[in-house]
Amino acid sequence: MTFIKQFTLVLLLVLSGFAPGYAATFKIATISPEGSMWMEQMRQGAREVATETQNRVKFKFYPGGVMGNDKAVLRKIRIGQLQGGAVVAGSLSAYFPANQIYSQPMKFTTLDEVDYVRQHMDSFIIDGLNKAGFVTFGIAGGGFAYIMSKEPIRTVQDLQRRKVWIPDNDKLSQDAVAAFGVAPIPLPIADVRTSLQSGLIDTVATSPVGAIVLQWHTQIKYVTNIPLIYLHAVLAIDKKKFLAISPQDQEIVTRVMTHAFNQIDLQNRKDDSKAIAALKNQGIKFITPDKPIRNEWRETAGNASKKMVESGTLPKDVVDKMDRLLKEFHTKEPTKTHDQ
Repeated sequence: MTFIKQFTLVLLLVLSGFAPGYAATFKIATISPEGSMWMEQMRQGAREVATETQNRVKFKFYPGGVMGNDKAVLRKIRIGQLQGGAVVAGSLSAYFPANQIYSQPMKFTTLDEVDYVRQHMDSFIIDGLNKAGFVTFGIAGGGFAYIMSKEPIRTVQDLQRRKVWIPDNDKLSQDAVAAFGVAPIPLPIADVRTSLQSGLIDTVATSPVGAIVLQWHTQIKYVTNIPLIYLHAVLAIDKKKFLAISPQDQEIVTRVMTHAFNQIDLQNRKDDSKAIAALKNQGIKFITPDKPIRNEWRETAGNASKKMVESGTLPKDVVDKMDRLLKEFHTKEPTKTHDQ
C-alpha cells in the first residue's frame, strides 16, 4: 500500500471515529435508579469528561437494572455489549476474589476502623482489579449492612430459623451465611422485593440506604443492630476498551471519575446516617442484643472468616494484613463501640 493510500485510510478512520485512541462511548450499566445520588454524580462526571475531551470520550448510562443484575452486566461486558458497570464488589469476585476482603462478617465494628484500614488497603483492591482486566476509579463505601427481617432476630439461633436471602453468584456471602448454620436462598437483587412480599424470603442483609432506595424497607419490621459486613462498590470499565483511548483522555477520565467516586463515597456516609433515622421514623425497630449475645455473633463470624481462608476464597496473607491494621488502629486510638 502506498503512503498516500495509507494516509487516506487513516484519515477516513479518524473522521469516522474508529481510529484507535481517538473516540469512544463507554456504555455503563448499574442497578442504581435514575435520580439517585450515584447517578447524579456519575452523570456530572460524564459531562465534565465530554467537555474536557471535546466529546472524544462519552458515557452512556443504563440505570435501574435495565441491563439486568450485576452478573448479567459483567456477561455483557465480556461480549462487548457494554464497556463497564457500577457494581458491588461481590460481583467481581470471580475475577479477583480478594476484592471482598472488607466483606468478612463482623470484621469491622466502627466506621473509624473502616477508614483506617481503607487508607492502607483500597489500593490493593484497585490494583488487583486492574490486573484482572478492569479499570476502576476508587472505591465507594456503602456503609454497613445489617440483618433486616420480618421477625425479630436477636441470636444466631433466631437467624437459623429464617428464610435468608443472599445475592446469586456470590460465593463469599454463601460461605459467610453457611458459617452461621443458615441454608440461604440465592436470588438476583431485582427479585428481592417481590420475594419478601410473597414470603419466599423473610430476611435480608443490606445497608439502610440500600433498603430505602430498593424499597425493601416497606417489607421489613426489624433491624438487628450489629454491623454485619462493610459494603463497597466500584465503577469498573473493561481495561482493553479504556486503553484504546489516548493517554491524554485516559488521564482526564481517571481524574474526573475518581473525583466523582470520592464524592459518592463522602455522600454515602452522610446518606447512611439519614437513612438510619428514616427507618426508625418508619417504625422499624432496631434490636441491640446484650453483650454476651453480641460476643456469640462475633465468635461465629470469626469462624466464618477462617473458613473463607481455608476454602481459598480469601488469601491468608491479605486477611492477616487487615487484622494487623485493625490491631494497629486500636493501639493508637481509644477503643470505640458501635452504637446507633
